[in-house]
Amino acid sequence: MSIYKDIQELLSAELISDNQAENIREYYRKKESQSGNKLFIVFGILGAILIGLGLILIIAHNWDELSRLTKTIFAFIPLLIGQILCGYTLMKKQDNVAWREGSTVFLFLTVGASISLVSQIYNIPGNLSSFLLTWILVCIPLVYIMTSSITSLFSIIGITFYACETGYWNHSSADTYLYWLMLLAILPHYYQLYKKRPESNSMIFHNWLIPISLVISLGTFSHSHDEFMFIAYFSLFACLYIVGNTSFFSQQKLRNNAYKILGSLGTLILLLVLSFDWFWDDLRNKIFDFNEVVASPEFIVSTSLTILAGLLLYLQQKNKRLLSIKPISLVFIFFIYAFISGLSSSIAMLLINFYVFAIGIFTIREGAKKDHLGILNFGLLIITALVTCRFFDENLSFVIRGILFVSVGLGFFATNYVMFKKRKNG
Repeated sequence: MSIYKDIQELLSAELISDNQAENIREYYRKKESQSGNKLFIVFGILGAILIGLGLILIIAHNWDELSRLTKTIFAFIPLLIGQILCGYTLMKKQDNVAWREGSTVFLFLTVGASISLVSQIYNIPGNLSSFLLTWILVCIPLVYIMTSSITSLFSIIGITFYACETGYWNHSSADTYLYWLMLLAILPHYYQLYKKRPESNSMIFHNWLIPISLVISLGTFSHSHDEFMFIAYFSLFACLYIVGNTSFFSQQKLRNNAYKILGSLGTLILLLVLSFDWFWDDLRNKIFDFNEVVASPEFIVSTSLTILAGLLLYLQQKNKRLLSIKPISLVFIFFIYAFISGLSSSIAMLLINFYVFAIGIFTIREGAKKDHLGILNFGLLIITALVTCRFFDENLSFVIRGILFVSVGLGFFATNYVMFKKRKNG
């Protein structure tokens, strides 16, 4: 490695001492070791996945020619191998992350394969949702027994698919609630990562998968009063955004802060979608029964998430100035007012357009104040997105649409020019 040659040159030039040189060498040796361990973990997990899939394919090739007893034996052999590997890891390789993750992932896959094979051999009735439920419930304990973050990630993907299967495709609302219980069962491992390995790749992947899973699965509450789910989603995105602005996440790189990204983008996308009149026109024509609405799952989850978002906002801002509040954090409150207004008036659409425009202006102001081109241009993109939506609005003439686009384009040039000139003079 060239760094060792550089160290030798520094020694020869007497710019560093022997002790300093040895400390530098030891630092880079540890860095190389950590990098090698990460690669070993990745290749170990990939190897476990490939071996598991390979065994399944080999058995599947001659499956029809085997007797029922032979099929049953083959169905349990991979599972037995996976258990032996995990047992060996617990006794001999407990501190080896590659062994721990690789053996657990192998066992996770073989559990699913064994369940499906036994069901096929003995013609056990069932569907995809019951298969996923059984598979994930059996494997969640592995997350804690083996301290396996990869198995945790696979479990999150599995329960999200289960929520979609039961909530969207089969509309079995009673089974959908099991998703939330299984997610709660995984959260303690997420907390352990936060306490022990907050900067690890496993933590970063969990930071992305958990909020994505929440966003996907929240819609499973929608049944007869789906209009109220917009309130629920605005409150959920507010919760994510507020969490993303906590001290822990704000210190991380933006690409690792999924809560802030999903919270802000989700809020803006919903606002842009609702900046058209189709939703509000449909809402004004709806007749709601108060008793039915209050008892509906949509209303209950919307109320619960709104209270949670309000509590998080209060905890974040209780010792801060009111002017420090991020505009996106308040959208869930403003939207409730717009929603109530939209029940009887067309002003709601105007309010939504005003919210988007105000967020864009505040973002541009923040970018200019911080001398940050990225934030400034993001604010301009918000306004551009709003203008683009209005381009498809049939109530505006082509002249007005053209003027709006020219104005935004000039705004891009002017603000960036002023910023660059400010930096050059500064």
